[in-house]
Amino acid sequence: MTLSDLTTEAPLSTGYDTATRDDPAFQDTFRHGFTTIDDLQMHYVVGGDGPTPIVLLHGFTETWYGWLPIMTDLLPGHTVIAVDLPGLGDSTGSLRSHDKVTLAGYVHRLLDLLGFSSGVQLVSHDAGSGIAFALVTQWRDQFTGWLMMDFPIVGGSLHYDHVRPLSFHFAFHEQEPLFEDLVAGRERLYLDYFYRVQAGGGELPMTPEVLDEYVRAYARPAALHNGSRYYQAWPQDEVDNRLAMAQPLAIPVHVLAQAPLFDSFLGAVRDAAPQATGAALDTGHWMLHEAPEAVLTAIKEHFGYRP
Repeated sequence: MTLSDLTTEAPLSTGYDTATRDDPAFQDTFRHGFTTIDDLQMHYVVGGDGPTPIVLLHGFTETWYGWLPIMTDLLPGHTVIAVDLPGLGDSTGSLRSHDKVTLAGYVHRLLDLLGFSSGVQLVSHDAGSGIAFALVTQWRDQFTGWLMMDFPIVGGSLHYDHVRPLSFHFAFHEQEPLFEDLVAGRERLYLDYFYRVQAGGGELPMTPEVLDEYVRAYARPAALHNGSRYYQAWPQDEVDNRLAMAQPLAIPVHVLAQAPLFDSFLGAVRDAAPQATGAALDTGHWMLHEAPEAVLTAIKEHFGYRP
């Protein structure tokens, strides 16, 4: 697949290219795409024409844009696809459910429609890892490896009741409509605080330009609503994950996590992938922004990129 082969729909989101329309390096290498799955128009960014697809799934409260600084370095031998998660970023429309098996179905069908039904390498962060787990356990023939960052996979040794007390935001994001009502119109204030409090050093972990793009995306209609519903679905995710863990994963799995959480997060993944490897990073939660070179190195090593 090449960029010239990619057919795309007219975007429902008018602001999707706010951060990239004046970026010649982006225009030369990558392209925005839109494909409707049921009642949801999925937004993604694709570049390269290498034989191996590598798919990047962001977390909440990020978008595909967080991957951009490392996407060019992932191009050799690959087609790089950064997806806006269902209902977040510039993916636009209604969702049947917010449990991760359902959300993973949108991504799975998108990849099939793009021609990537097998041989996919998968990288994920935060909530994207919840969806990624459902992908690699429900559609096992589609994926050849998975690298996940800083997310607790519940259902085995780790339960949501263990996770929920780790940070204020788990309970807060569950409170609907209170969460949406309090943050609506104050997205910058909340996101700026949330990024800082979850960062390793307490400083804003990304540039002001990245913050601007995240604020734009999460001020869009339904973005915060969908994000809060991602959290409300955790109990169902735990049930689904427990069932999926009955059949161990055979693909190579690698875990990156904050040092204080590393042992429990790796252990939780090993409930599904007993041979999973991992490394602790000296960062906060936003490791793609706080330590992009370390993340890039880990991805290349895990998936066997040639020097």
